Amino acid sequence: MTNTVMGVLLCGLAGVLLLWAGLHDAARVRRLRRHGIRTTGMVVDNVRVQGSQGSGPSWAPIVAFADQHGYRVEFTPTMRGAGMSLPTGRQVAVVYLPHNPQAARVFTRRHMTGPVYFVLAGAVLFLGISVMIAATA
Repeated sequence: MTNTVMGVLLCGLAGVLLLWAGLHDAARVRRLRRHGIRTTGMVVDNVRVQGSQGSGPSWAPIVAFADQHGYRVEFTPTMRGAGMSLPTGRQVAVVYLPHNPQAARVFTRRHMTGPVYFVLAGAVLFLGISVMIAATA
């Protein structure tokens, strides 16, 4: 196999896997919107987490809420970064599926759809690179 074929296959595979992950997450968001239980949570702490590949530390909020059985559940939103911070003590809307409250999300447009758009953009990028490699070969 030539380097061109390997590049097309690897970028194409990465793009397809990211596309699958993005669509899977979009389906999860749709289930949360349709069947999720909405409640109010509280940001109880912000913890320092190390960024990936040496990008430096960042802050991740910890949100606590009571599920439908009254149990305390804590989670960290997947979407972090500039404009996504949640100060300690702030009340936030939370949505979760009854059978999996640990997979809750902050019920805002940014926190619900941000991860979906981010992964789908990565999929488009890798699939586009794969097409460009194939077109220039």
